[in-house]
Amino acid sequence: MSYKFPLGPFHPSLEEGEYFELEIEGEVIKEVKMRIGVSHRGIEKLATKKNYMQNLGLVERVCGICSMHHTWAYVQAVEKALGLQVPERGEYIRVIVGELERLHSHILWFGLGSHAIGFDSLFMFLFGIREAVMDVLEAISGNRVNYAINTIGGTRRDIKDPDMILKMLDELEKNVAKAVDVVINDKTFRMRTEGVGKMTPEQAYEWGVLGPTLRGTGIKSDIRIDAPYSVYPEIEFEVPVVDGGDIFARAVVRALEVLESIKIIRQALKKMPSGPYRIPRVPPVVAPAETIARVEAPRGELIYHLISNGTNKPHRLKIRTPTIMNLPALAEMMKGASIADAPLLVLHVDPCMSCMDR
Repeated sequence: MSYKFPLGPFHPSLEEGEYFELEIEGEVIKEVKMRIGVSHRGIEKLATKKNYMQNLGLVERVCGICSMHHTWAYVQAVEKALGLQVPERGEYIRVIVGELERLHSHILWFGLGSHAIGFDSLFMFLFGIREAVMDVLEAISGNRVNYAINTIGGTRRDIKDPDMILKMLDELEKNVAKAVDVVINDKTFRMRTEGVGKMTPEQAYEWGVLGPTLRGTGIKSDIRIDAPYSVYPEIEFEVPVVDGGDIFARAVVRALEVLESIKIIRQALKKMPSGPYRIPRVPPVVAPAETIARVEAPRGELIYHLISNGTNKPHRLKIRTPTIMNLPALAEMMKGASIADAPLLVLHVDPCMSCMDR
């Protein structure tokens, strides 16, 4: 006997408003229908009503978890249209804050995932680690969420105390190593994640998944390497990939990415030159142009497509987020899984409905 089970739009296991209609037979998911748009706010249309500087505050609120990467993609698109060269120090500051945001996002994902499988001791430990990262972000920007670090032509703030960041990284690396050991070796974690949400490399290509969800199938893909931006070409780092194509493989990818982000931040602090970190005056009017900016956000490739028309407001701003690419694959991965694994399956692709719906 089959029946329909509604998951959402508001459910204790879901972080945001999202709706899945599951067709269940026994305890097995046979079909999945998704309804998007619950969190739609009209961001793209609103962007055409505000000037370029005002839009900084708007695009930052597309997503609270990866707000830095949204403004980073936006300012890159505007800077391309204006033909601006950002001071090198400003680019290094962007990389540092961007990788701190990646640390925060991945650790948050691990914490929520641990809670979803009932591993609350790991959940509390990881949220303690996350708190240290947020303290550093607050020290740099003055904010724990929506850091307002980017501006057109550079950054709003300088990094005045690199030693504080390095000290945090030393302690963070020790704690992350403990967490990685638990993720890889703990029987409870492996039992709940191995073999769940399976996806082959061929399916990953066909479905167009991005970020850690893709790299967990053994495919190496990262915009920081494939289409380098900012000062990433000056920094040495690896792109972790893990074969397996299940939730466990994607968890290992994120764990290794946390360690790589720590390495990137250390190098950026060491190589960051002295000098200005932003252009003092930026033209308010942007000549007619069409630009695209791509950044590797914590969840995957984030694209901003800007069309300017010779005024102080965009003619069109299009945002393509990683979640819109990963959700169709999620629907396929859920088929054949147990209904008990549904919340974990939704969580494991790290969906941001605010990003996707905008």
